[in-house]
Amino acid sequence: MTVQPLRVGELRPNQLLHTFGVGAVADLPNLSVVIGGLDDWDLAKSQPVREDRLLAAVRRELGDQVEALRTPPHIPETSDPFAEWSRVGVPVRLFPRWLRCSACNRLAPVESGLFKLQPHAYSPERIRYIHECRGRGGNRPVVVPARFVLACERGHLDDFPWMFWVHGGAVPEGGEHTLKLQERGTTGEAANVYVTCSCRKDNPGGRSMAPALGPDAWRRLPACRGRDPHLASFSECGERTRTLGLGATNSWFAMQLQAFTLPRADDELAQKVIENWGDLSLLVPLPDESARGLLPKLNCWQDLESFGVDKVLQAVRRRAAEADDDEPADERDLDTPEWEALTRPDPVDLPDFTIRKERAPQATRSWLNEVVLAPRLRRVSALYGFTRIDAPEWDVQATDTSRRVRLSREAPTWVPCAETRGEGILLRFHEGRIAAWEQRPEVLDRQSILRLGHERWRAQRKMSPGDWPGMRYVLLHTFAHVLIRQFALECGYNASGIAERIYARSGDRPMAGILLYTAAPDSEGTFGGLVSLGRRDRLGDLIGQALDAARLCSSDPLCAQHDPRPHGRLFGAACHACLFAAETSCEHGNHYLDRALLVDTVTDADIGFLAR
Repeated sequence: MTVQPLRVGELRPNQLLHTFGVGAVADLPNLSVVIGGLDDWDLAKSQPVREDRLLAAVRRELGDQVEALRTPPHIPETSDPFAEWSRVGVPVRLFPRWLRCSACNRLAPVESGLFKLQPHAYSPERIRYIHECRGRGGNRPVVVPARFVLACERGHLDDFPWMFWVHGGAVPEGGEHTLKLQERGTTGEAANVYVTCSCRKDNPGGRSMAPALGPDAWRRLPACRGRDPHLASFSECGERTRTLGLGATNSWFAMQLQAFTLPRADDELAQKVIENWGDLSLLVPLPDESARGLLPKLNCWQDLESFGVDKVLQAVRRRAAEADDDEPADERDLDTPEWEALTRPDPVDLPDFTIRKERAPQATRSWLNEVVLAPRLRRVSALYGFTRIDAPEWDVQATDTSRRVRLSREAPTWVPCAETRGEGILLRFHEGRIAAWEQRPEVLDRQSILRLGHERWRAQRKMSPGDWPGMRYVLLHTFAHVLIRQFALECGYNASGIAERIYARSGDRPMAGILLYTAAPDSEGTFGGLVSLGRRDRLGDLIGQALDAARLCSSDPLCAQHDPRPHGRLFGAACHACLFAAETSCEHGNHYLDRALLVDTVTDADIGFLAR
């Protein structure tokens, strides 16, 4: 018998990459579900997204079998709750499978048949399970998900072993074993949460959940069974398990790659021809008459129709003549092409990439080379995996692939992505000034302190030494965080809606700059508030105010005195009160920050790049 799937809620496309992606647990009003693997997504209702540089980077991580980036399946909503749109979406599975009655505290798996699903076609958020125990007032009480689950560092996720726990690891004897999950205090702490069994043999008063938490709890818990609920599969594992609260923030960490859409031609038609060259190249060997007949039948025609057949065909012929002269580019290098596009001397005006130069404010010209305003930017983000327990390393190459959880049962042929459009400001530093600062003795002394913290941090995680990003990166990263805080006060965006891109590299092709851009996926990302701050009549004052705020932290002198070496930290003078930003804003997880490299602090002077 085929079971008709039920719609249980709504998520935005960006949430499927940042918060509730494949394998994540979504806590709905009355249900808790895990987002299903890519094998079960309906590609017929999904659209491919062209971003060649990003696709090449994803292939580097997952393999050449990845053919496309695609949006989540979607059909526009209508007023009919039973129309096709209500049956299209991202598949989810009930998790955890153990549920608790909110009236009688009965704890049982959904397979027991004790709980009944109560659907609601018009309001999917009201779908729930109920228990026939008749709670207060004779109403059928709502059944809620059990509070705890199990996870391991290899990314497996499982129901908490309630029967195992309440019986102290012993196999319960025959007879009825009715479990209850109760709170015996008012604080909600795990020590006040007890599991009891009707047999009352091993623990007559029930067993507290407190011993199931903490660093040594794995000794009292079963080894991991290798369960992947998002794939409905099990695998060999046997690793130590850890108890997590349902909805814990460390139960899912996204692994993403991001790229901006860059101009590859000087006009819009030529740009679109290059973007759709995979389809349009079929026209090259055909005579004009045959090409004109085939062009409207290609999948990309909708993107080109407004230009007309003749103009498109002419652009295809020009592209074919130029293609032989193209130099092969390393499409896996995401930063260099972006830097070159953003710092090109001429303005660009394309639908997905518009830049223009703005002269640097007078007070900053000794160290700020130029300001580039970008009223239109398009960013594409792709999800290629996730981890649990511990976040992935922010350097893709440094992350242990054994911790990365797969998105599908088979090697994926596509990965989900999301697009955001917004605006940004690029601040380009004087290369000579920043190169000279890097060689100052006091800066080299500070580098030795930060680098020892970096090496100890890697050693604690059993990672090989190296991958120090350099003082240039730490300086520019710190400056970006200082400006994000100041810009959020002035431009109308939330601080979490402003993201950063750091371009920091020495050598033959140096880069020294920061891009601050809006990362919001809705209309907030396009109303011009950020670009307006880049005008020289405003930017100079904002930078001055940001630097003044960075000189003193409300946690000083503790913040300024922080030494990263003893405990292996990746930051110096930095904390939540002065520099740390939302995880949607920071590209490096609030690592590699130090106010002392930018300005004078209460404990360090004459080190900062912009010290008085």
